Amino acid sequence: MKLILSLLMLAAVAFAADAPAKKQAPAPAKKSAAKKVYPKNPPKTVADFKYGPHERNVLDFWQAKSDKPTPLLFYIHGGGWMGGDKAGIVVEPFLKEGISVVSINYRYISQAQEEVPPVKAPLHDAALALQTVRSKAAEWNIDKARIGASGGSAGACSSLWLAFHPDMADAKSSSPIARESTRLWCAAVNGAQTTLDPQQMKEWTPNSKYGGHAFLSLTGQERPTFEAFLAAREKILPWIAEFSPYALVSSDDPAIYLSFNAVPAMGQDQKDPTHTANFGVKLQEHCKAKGVTCELFYPGVTDLKHKSTTEYLIWKLKEGI
Repeated sequence: MKLILSLLMLAAVAFAADAPAKKQAPAPAKKSAAKKVYPKNPPKTVADFKYGPHERNVLDFWQAKSDKPTPLLFYIHGGGWMGGDKAGIVVEPFLKEGISVVSINYRYISQAQEEVPPVKAPLHDAALALQTVRSKAAEWNIDKARIGASGGSAGACSSLWLAFHPDMADAKSSSPIARESTRLWCAAVNGAQTTLDPQQMKEWTPNSKYGGHAFLSLTGQERPTFEAFLAAREKILPWIAEFSPYALVSSDDPAIYLSFNAVPAMGQDQKDPTHTANFGVKLQEHCKAKGVTCELFYPGVTDLKHKSTTEYLIWKLKEGI
């Protein structure tokens, strides 16, 4: 019996060895992280200039050729205050027009959870960078008065916050940088969140989903839900009053230009509620009521003087020169 079992086992092994091997499915190729491609710009006049203590408190400066102080574009990159980089700007159109350019990095919200509220970090970094640039005006041949801010998405929101916020200069400070103004000549922005009030967002665009991370703490890298943001509104109203651009508009504010990629539809869900032109419509109404000049571009708009933020900035920064 043992002999028979041994013969059967050997036969089975031989059969298995002669059987065609099953093809192994190829392992799925690992996806390589897409490398961010930034515009090719001319060499920087000053690269990675430190304006604050954090590693992201750096800015780049391109100096336009001029025998007199130049206007300046002050660029704040987008990325939801959670990503992005100062390299994402095209500077040539401005340099050709005699406009110097500064592009800044700032602390991400995820790097500043100790700030209350978290959005204070990127916004106050932008103000400090602006003051630092003004302190270098003589050395960098900049006209302190003619500084216009620009950016997209969160960078646009930051630019509008600077445009509408009362001057943060501290005349009594021992620091020459802190004594510099944070006011702007103008702002021209793309895809701006013009309010950080969740109730306004929901009224204007019912499927709004952005903004909670500006005021509420992150869980790891996860942003708070919009529902949590809306539920916390009553508690954070003082912060909304301080950091929402819409809440800060007053009659002494500079002229602004808003650009959006889609047609507005007030009170309706939007394909991209975070960058909807509904933001622009409501801010333009508010600005007009306050006596602030506000141009608004979106596809199909007819009553428009300038076709892009670049065109507007070049015109406005050189106006009267």
